[in-house]
Amino acid sequence: MTDPTLATVERALDRAADLETESAVTVLQAAREDVRTLEGEPDVDADRRRELETRLDQRLREVTERDAYDSGLGAAMNPAEDDAP
Repeated sequence: MTDPTLATVERALDRAADLETESAVTVLQAAREDVRTLEGEPDVDADRRRELETRLDQRLREVTERDAYDSGLGAAMNPAEDDAP
């Protein structure tokens, strides 16, 4: 396997948007590990690396929260008027 780059991490982040939850989480977790591997590398833009790491963490939260909402937890927290007591 080739060494990770910020460009490959960014592509993984973009690709995860088109995947189902489980696959997206797997891709995002691997990309997060790649971006962490790049920490301290002299030829890596540290600001861009941190930005990508933040985006990955946010996207992982979005995907997992979306899954919780879709599974009914969100519906229980925000019932429609018809379902309200």
